[in-house]
Amino acid sequence: MNRTTMFLGLAGALALLALVIGVPRAVGFKGLHPDPGPVDPTGNDPVVVADGSIRMEARLSHPYIGTGSSDLFATIDLTGAQVPGAARSPVNVALVIDRSGSMAGEKLFQAKQAARKLVEQLGDADRISVIHFGSDVQKFKAARATGSTKEQLLSYIDGIEDEGGTNIGDGLDAGKMELLKARGEYKVNRIILMSDGEPTEGVTAPGDLLQLARQIHDQGVTLSAIGLGTDFNEDLMQALAENGSGAYAYLRDGSQLATIFQKDLQQASTTIAREVMLKLELPEGVELGDVLGYHAQQAGRAVTIPMSDFSAGQVERVVVRLSVHAGRPGKAMDVTDIRLQYADLLKGGPAGAKAQLSAMVTDRAEEIAKHQDKQATVYAARAQSAANMNQAADLLRKGDKGGAKKLLLDNEMIFRNVAPVAGPQAVAADVASQEAAMKEFDEANDGAAVEHSVKSAKLKARKDFGRIGSTY
Repeated sequence: MNRTTMFLGLAGALALLALVIGVPRAVGFKGLHPDPGPVDPTGNDPVVVADGSIRMEARLSHPYIGTGSSDLFATIDLTGAQVPGAARSPVNVALVIDRSGSMAGEKLFQAKQAARKLVEQLGDADRISVIHFGSDVQKFKAARATGSTKEQLLSYIDGIEDEGGTNIGDGLDAGKMELLKARGEYKVNRIILMSDGEPTEGVTAPGDLLQLARQIHDQGVTLSAIGLGTDFNEDLMQALAENGSGAYAYLRDGSQLATIFQKDLQQASTTIAREVMLKLELPEGVELGDVLGYHAQQAGRAVTIPMSDFSAGQVERVVVRLSVHAGRPGKAMDVTDIRLQYADLLKGGPAGAKAQLSAMVTDRAEEIAKHQDKQATVYAARAQSAANMNQAADLLRKGDKGGAKKLLLDNEMIFRNVAPVAGPQAVAADVASQEAAMKEFDEANDGAAVEHSVKSAKLKARKDFGRIGSTY
């Protein structure tokens, strides 16, 4: 079953506020893979596991929980290994550019300039195809980026002209087909999609496009999606990136496109892990609340969370709300077993790690407050604020500016009440960002300004959910 996070209105914000600032919740950690030996139940140290090219750090929001029913958060940080001095891997890349009528003028000019710079960065070992779509699809067939090929490509890019509707589906399919011809020769196969609009021709149903993105990934190709301007469907573009295990970016204009293309190429060429998956096993007495900001599947007591592909140094965070029913005080309670699995491109084969999070049950409220985990508390507050930010953006688009600003005020209250637990400096930037969003929402008085505010808010929400390295 799909679970996404969405708490509605002030009641949801106040409920989380009570949870994160110290309503009896508890947690201790015992870790294990490999077995680290005895664990101090009063400590707030996270479980850290690094058996392959991804380091996993897991923690719970409180070191102790009260008896009876309560909620707590598990936060799981994943960090890709650094590879100092390593040359980037050759890439097999397809650049898929929207040339529909709405791209006319400056946007298409910037897209072509960015494409030129991308081509210029490639070397003889790289392989590239350039596809552009309007109502139909045209392509420069994939070839090694030799000097002569690059000259032909640059001329081809200069000749792209705006025309027709927005046939994203056929553009993606063409990019996939070009990459599959040489997929086995490369560790990294990547589509970079750039569009400024809604799909209007070919496959237009979001569900069908997301299925195409999943098929692309299942065939060994990663998909990144870049939204340009204020007219594209940001929810669809984000979902394409998520289902394609790539990255998502939003640019109001094309002036930063070259930088984004370069960043995505760098991420692709330093990919260290594919098919990354987190799996949680919940014991009796523990129920899943939400996996905030991620699409998760639950089957019985097992929860599966697909992640993006990982590049060197990439960081992603998952925040999970769990409901627990604790028994007698003085005993540890297992909260969740965590398994990380992935295809390790550095070691060449499957890899993974295991950890277990446990909570110490107590009937002493002062112990719960004394040992509350500051970092996990801040992470939980950010994830909840991200859920509210997403909802506020949707309300702003619908014309309910008052309702949108009210949710941002709720977020300010969450962070201000977390400050006594984590320290004012820990959330100062979070408070400031909510105030800045409030100002931007207040000043959004025309269609383009509203759409920019909506897209900017949802971009920030992705990062606050924990999609840090896969959001540009």
